[in-house]
Amino acid sequence: MSIRLTSYLLSFTCIFLTACKTISLSKPQPKVQIYATNSAYREEGLASWYGEKWVGQLTASGERYGQGDFTAAHKKLPFNSWARVTDLKSGKSIMVRINNRGPFVKGRIIDLSVAAAKSLGTYEAGLARVRLEVLRPVPLLEAPNLRIKPKPQATLAETLKKAG
Repeated sequence: MSIRLTSYLLSFTCIFLTACKTISLSKPQPKVQIYATNSAYREEGLASWYGEKWVGQLTASGERYGQGDFTAAHKKLPFNSWARVTDLKSGKSIMVRINNRGPFVKGRIIDLSVAAAKSLGTYEAGLARVRLEVLRPVPLLEAPNLRIKPKPQATLAETLKKAG
């Protein structure tokens, strides 16, 4: 091969390799939220569900209702707060995010989405006596400021001196 062709190939290879993106083999970690064991607020009463005619409609929080989401409507709780809803008869519980207002029927404390009601096992009955507990998120450190100094490694001479 001529020197000129070799230099062109070498230049092309360098440009090609620097243009390639480095591929990360590690998967991005999902964001995890931990909740405190004691609830911020608790109440007991009747839960109902709402669904089919509301699909795609705007909720009070401004997002669209999706019957497959684990969401719920409550009269007073702040939007985007998380609550554990426990069926008092079966003991089964689920977590839902508050994104709407309601229920507007006397004696009911929460309206569950269709998916949430099915998961809780209350969809067929329509109503269930439940305990509602508002979960308190525990703040997680994104970038902890604790720095651990590594132990200094002994040099080969020091290791041999100790062994000898």
